[in-house]
Amino acid sequence: MSRTWNGTEPAPTPPITLAGWVRVVLRGVTLGTVTFGGLALLLTLRLIERPLCGQSRPVTPWLTQGVCRVAFVILGLGFSRQGRPMRQRGAVVANHASWLDIFALNAGDRIYFVSKSEVRGWPGIGWLARATGTIFINRAAREAADQRDLFSRRLAAGHRLLFFPEGTSTDGKRVLPFNSTLFAAFFKDDLNPEPAIQPVTLVYRGPRGGDPRFYGWWGEMEFGDHLLKVLAAPRQGDVTLVYHPPIAASAAGDRKTLARRAEAAVRAGLDRHID
Repeated sequence: MSRTWNGTEPAPTPPITLAGWVRVVLRGVTLGTVTFGGLALLLTLRLIERPLCGQSRPVTPWLTQGVCRVAFVILGLGFSRQGRPMRQRGAVVANHASWLDIFALNAGDRIYFVSKSEVRGWPGIGWLARATGTIFINRAAREAADQRDLFSRRLAAGHRLLFFPEGTSTDGKRVLPFNSTLFAAFFKDDLNPEPAIQPVTLVYRGPRGGDPRFYGWWGEMEFGDHLLKVLAAPRQGDVTLVYHPPIAASAAGDRKTLARRAEAAVRAGLDRHID
């Protein structure tokens, strides 16, 4: 079962003004049109891509990346990258702060999410996740062998995977201890070439003068309420992706050491950039 982080409650959100509702409608309709229009185009392209390329996806990840970059323009939320996404086979691990992480990490690189199995059934988000090649798993040690096999097949197809080792989202101002279970998949004997893990730090800055945790989504927060708050905001902040040097699995030696090294890199990146 996924854990939930419960921190100090944020300040109450003021009622949305008339101008705020105008922004909700304009941004929401535009974002929905671009997102689900992109999904329809992606599914159409997969009808051609799948029989020609199988599990490999040489075209559709570019569409996903483009849609996610446009999403930040629609929201008026600044987006930037520091460092470079790795090109070798392996996975990306990041701290988890918000539902916006999905847009940010897809905008930064062409990756495939590893998500908890219940997301598959979520309205809207579940459809998007399935269409973009998300891997759905149960975070249980007893399923580690099956996960290694599944990851191995996806890595062999040239996919860079992405998962959140914290197992839950926070207010974006801290990094929780990394769970090492999923790191075991990268020590499978027949993985060749050897995979690497690239730590990435997500750094959110709230709108100027507002709560620095504005984009954090944690505890019992409702998705709909948080989405409305972001859409209605008269001013937006920004998000930066900090790409750290990849870590070879063999250099770490075992899953727990690999998890600790990745966590240390992500934590150091947040400490350098946090306000």
